[in-house]
Amino acid sequence: MGSIALIRQLHYDADWYSQGVANNKDLAIEALIENRELPKIFDANDKLNVLRAAKLSKELNLNFIIKGSGKEYENVREIKNFNNLLIIPVNYPNAYDVSNPHLNKRLSINQLRYYNQAPANLSILEKNNINFSITSSDLSSKKSFLGNLRKAIKYGLSESKALESLTTIPAKAIGMGNKIGAIDKGYYANFIITSGPVFDEETIIYENWVKGQKHLINNRKIVNIDGNYSLNINDREYKVSLNNSQKKISTNILRDSIKINSKISYKDNWLYLTIFDKINDKTSFSQISSKVDNKSELVFTGIDFAGNGFSSKITFSSENERKKNRKIKEDKVEIPPITYPNVGYGVKSLPIQENIHFYNATLWTNEDEGVINNSDLLVSNGEILEIGQNLKTPSGFKRIDASNKHITSGIIDEHSHMGASSINEGGHNSSAEVSIMDVINPDDINIYRNLAGGVTTVQILHGSANPIGGQSAIIKLKWGAKINEMFFPNADPFIKFALGENVKQSNWGGSRFPQTRMGVEQVFIDHFDRAKDYGDKWRKYNSLSKRQKERTVKPRYDEEMETLWEILEGKRFVTSHSYVQSEINMLMKVAEKFDFRINTFTHILEGYKVSDKMFEHGVGASTFSDWWGYKFEVNDAIPYNGAIMHNVGVTVAFNSDSAELSRRLNLEAAKAVKYGGVSEEEAWKFVTLNPAKLLHLDDRVGSLKVGKNADIVVWSGHPMSIYTKAEKTMIDGAFYFDADKHQDRNKEIKKEKETLIRKMLNENKSGGNFSSARPLKRPTIEIQKEFNCETID
Repeated sequence: MGSIALIRQLHYDADWYSQGVANNKDLAIEALIENRELPKIFDANDKLNVLRAAKLSKELNLNFIIKGSGKEYENVREIKNFNNLLIIPVNYPNAYDVSNPHLNKRLSINQLRYYNQAPANLSILEKNNINFSITSSDLSSKKSFLGNLRKAIKYGLSESKALESLTTIPAKAIGMGNKIGAIDKGYYANFIITSGPVFDEETIIYENWVKGQKHLINNRKIVNIDGNYSLNINDREYKVSLNNSQKKISTNILRDSIKINSKISYKDNWLYLTIFDKINDKTSFSQISSKVDNKSELVFTGIDFAGNGFSSKITFSSENERKKNRKIKEDKVEIPPITYPNVGYGVKSLPIQENIHFYNATLWTNEDEGVINNSDLLVSNGEILEIGQNLKTPSGFKRIDASNKHITSGIIDEHSHMGASSINEGGHNSSAEVSIMDVINPDDINIYRNLAGGVTTVQILHGSANPIGGQSAIIKLKWGAKINEMFFPNADPFIKFALGENVKQSNWGGSRFPQTRMGVEQVFIDHFDRAKDYGDKWRKYNSLSKRQKERTVKPRYDEEMETLWEILEGKRFVTSHSYVQSEINMLMKVAEKFDFRINTFTHILEGYKVSDKMFEHGVGASTFSDWWGYKFEVNDAIPYNGAIMHNVGVTVAFNSDSAELSRRLNLEAAKAVKYGGVSEEEAWKFVTLNPAKLLHLDDRVGSLKVGKNADIVVWSGHPMSIYTKAEKTMIDGAFYFDADKHQDRNKEIKKEKETLIRKMLNENKSGGNFSSARPLKRPTIEIQKEFNCETID
């Protein structure tokens, strides 16, 4: 997050500085401005970072050349919407040692797919008209580059595109398209000489010319003597197989099916061969040599096993079987299907909106109607169309029997950290310029798990490492969708603030300001004073006429101050991490001093002590149901906290702060009934309608009401029962989770995994998919890190 914000601000500053309005000289920005026309190569080195770099490139009009990771095929749907040239490595993963069935249980479908899909990356990019060049970067040995590139061609990359990506495309990208990358008049004399088409398996590179200077790679006058031969020494018949003679020769010698040891060298068309064999139970050797003129017949001279001089002919008999069979074996390429995301439970295509008539259900409306038994619900075009009893099924609607089922609006988690690649940017005491929206991770399996728990919307918050954190992201859990399709449309923007132990670094010994609770208050005051001054400057500048603006120094655009000014203007809203009553009081007073209100206190475990003041301030509470005692500042927490604040009139929600807990928020709601006697209907609102209110989304989600989004859950029973499961989860009228289809998917994954392991077993026998020299990897368990407020990247 911080890296992206820094790049963004740097280019804003460069635009401002280039107008000659800065008071201070900045050599770094001047260097950036001076070199703006140079090609800009962005090392993303991660599939999601490729997207982030492309978005930055488009936003700032910088046209980055982006170095990828080799996994671009997994988000090709989004990459093809940008025009950046990609630099793609061909560092394919090693095969796994799948000989142990018990260790194979560690392997996920993602790991197995990666091994089998990686060589198709370039082919998929080509098919989607994405421009790229190819790099040997990231390879542990550059010797594997050409072999891996040939593998990409076997997986569908065209030879013409492969050649362009190594020549004309990179030449043009660095502004040298009129000097290098082609053989033409006026171009540098950069070229190679080969024995045949460069991507053929048997092709040998003879010479590499750079600016007219010859570099000898392999002597093209060397006769190719690969093949099978017959040799007689001391009346013993030997079958001699010669391989790779024009590069690094090797041999295999048999006598009566017994493998015979030997040493061989081949240089400048002179062949030297030493054969070791047992004569009368003693190991003897024969040494022979030959000047090679052609392949068909080699005349040897040397000494036999008795040490006597002799000459003999070695006669060519046939080509190597390995070469004959190689093409047949390698042409059989099967690529496992790519899903979105390309992990277990990913989908090949997104679910579509359906017209559904749910009938005979128990509906938890969260509206004045309350809980309605034996009722119907119509869904169409992503919205709730009608609610009532014994409704007529419109034409074209699918009927679903919901007898003995309960239907509710989708669960909303106001405080989550799942679905992001980073959480805390804590280097400064304010990081208002960073945004979770820049680091969404759509591959997070917790998105799917939460759908299985009836969750449809979450706010992904910045962590609590600093008093003023970063901007949040509100997403719908549209598993398999593109990142920009997951954002809740037209949602109000929020930002995370934090109080307490974390921001003053009590638990990890930081050294930056603040170190005390007094300092935390001063951070807010200082930054809002600055933001007010910043806003006044821009307000004054924007009120000037066009002629006056031409004679006035334009204020510097500051992403951090811009965000804080939005808070003062009532355009961005604050969710604050909080625990103890003194700091809760403090932040409300700071907000009132600057004439705005805190929107939500999250955690708020001492909210019951100041609930009257919270009600007066107008702030909501997003709390835990029954957490206490896990650190010093929660020693006074009680499980009745939510009920007490609710009874005073504060809008109360229960949140998770945990990708694990969030998929059981239905059971968290039940605790409000146990601890404080909140009614079942009101307790259910703690995880549905009330968080929707806190996020300003209650006009669209949070209850079953005609015209609202069809974000609904079909439960097997009472939604707050420990025995109940979410059977279907719908978002905008499309089913993103279905328990029956989930079981089918489990069977599909098991079958696919067995197929891939069987394929890898065959490749283990032949030395692996790409090179017999590549070691097999031991199966390992992939552990996904779970983020919470205190996670430091």
